[in-house]
Amino acid sequence: MSDDNFISNNLSDRIDPKRARYPHCIVWTPIPCVTWVFPFIGHMGIARTDGVIRDFAKSYLVSEDNMDFGRPTRYLQLDLNRIPTTSNSNNVHGIWDKAVEQSSEEYKKRVHNLCCDNCHSHVAMALNIMNYDRKHSYNMITLSLWMLFRGKFVR
Repeated sequence: MSDDNFISNNLSDRIDPKRARYPHCIVWTPIPCVTWVFPFIGHMGIARTDGVIRDFAKSYLVSEDNMDFGRPTRYLQLDLNRIPTTSNSNNVHGIWDKAVEQSSEEYKKRVHNLCCDNCHSHVAMALNIMNYDRKHSYNMITLSLWMLFRGKFVR
């Protein structure tokens, strides 16, 4: 995926690490000890268009603005123009936020499983629901690699 898939041109889309606001971003933070040994493993969340972060923290819990392992250390801001729209709904902010909320509501009903149904799966479901970049194939492996190679460090 080329760098033009990422965007932060709009004033309302600006990253604000002091306030922990990451509009339409995937965010990541290391898990103590685990990430030191396996740098591609960490905790992931997804932020709404207003920058509020949602993450599947534990079984039956999707937290809001309180990531399980602390503030994000990496982020990947996605291009809202990559969300397909219809003539009935071309409000990409609404589509993004609705997908994040739908994924969060589903994951509030699930048991957290470190190996196959976890925080990465929660983010993947949101991207699949919104049909980001016209794909329905996001999963924990692709998102881990995406963040490892494309994620920006928080300054």
